[in-house]
Amino acid sequence: MQEKVIVVTGASGALGKVVAETALARDARVAAIDFAVAQDTAPGKRLELGGVDLTDAAQARKAIDAAAAHFGRIDALVNIAGGFAFETVADGDPKTWQRMYALNVTTALNASRAAIPHLLRRPAARIVNIGAFGALQAGNGMGAYAASKAGVHRLTEALAAEHKGRITVNAVLPSIIDTAANRDSMPKADFSRWVSPQELAEVILFLASDAASAVTGALVPVTGRV
Repeated sequence: MQEKVIVVTGASGALGKVVAETALARDARVAAIDFAVAQDTAPGKRLELGGVDLTDAAQARKAIDAAAAHFGRIDALVNIAGGFAFETVADGDPKTWQRMYALNVTTALNASRAAIPHLLRRPAARIVNIGAFGALQAGNGMGAYAASKAGVHRLTEALAAEHKGRITVNAVLPSIIDTAANRDSMPKADFSRWVSPQELAEVILFLASDAASAVTGALVPVTGRV
C-alpha cells in the first residue's frame, strides 16, 4: 500500500476507522470522507473531509475532487458509508426502504461516479464496496437493508463489467461485525464468532492492492466463524 492514495467513505465509523488506520500504517495516503464533521484537518498523509452528504452527487464530486487535488491522484476508493435498519416488511415504515437505498446504494454510486475519472488515470485502480452476507438470503426484519445491499452487489458487478481491464471493482460481504453497537444490541450472542473490523480491513485492503489485479466483479463473503 506504500504511497497509494485511498479514499475511504464512512471513515469515522467502526469499520471505516480501522480501514483508514490500517492503510496509513502501511504507508498509504488516506482521504477520509464522512458525514460527520472532520475532527483533524492537519495536512499530511491523512486528509479529513467532513460534513459530506454522499447521497448528494454534487457533494460527493466536490469531496472526491478535493482528495485528488490534495494528493495529486486517487488509486483506490473504498465505499464504507452506509446504514442499517431492522424492520419487518409488514410493520415497517415505507420511508425506511428509501433511506436504506440512499445510504447504501446512492452513496456508493455517487462516490464511484465521482472517482472513476480520476481512477482511469491510474494503472492499478480499485473500487471496493461493502455489501452484506445477509443480502444473499434476507432474514426476519432484514428486508429493506438486505434489498439495498443487494443493490450494492449488482452495482459492483455492473461497474466491474463496464471498467474491466481498467478498474477492478469488488465487494466484501460481512456477516455480523464485532462492534460496540452490535454487542449492545445482541448482548447474549457469541461475539467470538463474529468478524472483526480488522479482519475485514485486511480483505478490503487486499482487494485495494496491486496483488488483487486478477480479481474483479467478485462478491467476497467475510463471515468470521459463524
